[in-house]
Amino acid sequence: MSVILSIIVALDDKQGIGASNRLPWHIKKDFQHFKKITTGHPVIMGRKTYESIGKPLPGRTNIIITRNPHSVPDRHSVPDRNVKITHSLKEAIDLAQSIDKKEIFIIGGGQIYQEAMAKNLVDKLYVTKVHGDFQADTFFPDYSHFKLLKQVNGQEGPYRFTFYVFEKH
Repeated sequence: MSVILSIIVALDDKQGIGASNRLPWHIKKDFQHFKKITTGHPVIMGRKTYESIGKPLPGRTNIIITRNPHSVPDRHSVPDRNVKITHSLKEAIDLAQSIDKKEIFIIGGGQIYQEAMAKNLVDKLYVTKVHGDFQADTFFPDYSHFKLLKQVNGQEGPYRFTFYVFEKH
């Protein structure tokens, strides 16, 4: 059995995932959902996503993809051994698969999502759809070719949302 490559993403009704390199909403239940699903597994992210988070995610190996080796600390100066620097999506996936034989997660951002989806690498999607239009400037690619497995509706403050799980047909 091969390692499951999953994407976890929160998006709005127009598939917007970010505005000015930030999430356009703050939903505690979504953060808890994200933590529950990804803890214990490697997470792959682009440099901008890592910078927007501001610190390594605990309980996970954080694999950062950057094309510029000088834009993030190098492997030797990163104080947290749970942070790894790579220079391509392939290198990041290979590293993640050497760490976890069950499931690895791509957590953003837009360019990394686009590349993984365009190359048909993704087995599973964990999607939080936040209902509304949040004037995003970064968007998630089409995923209509994935099959719906599960959905759960929720609300927190002014936000209505749905947690979905999809898998590749």
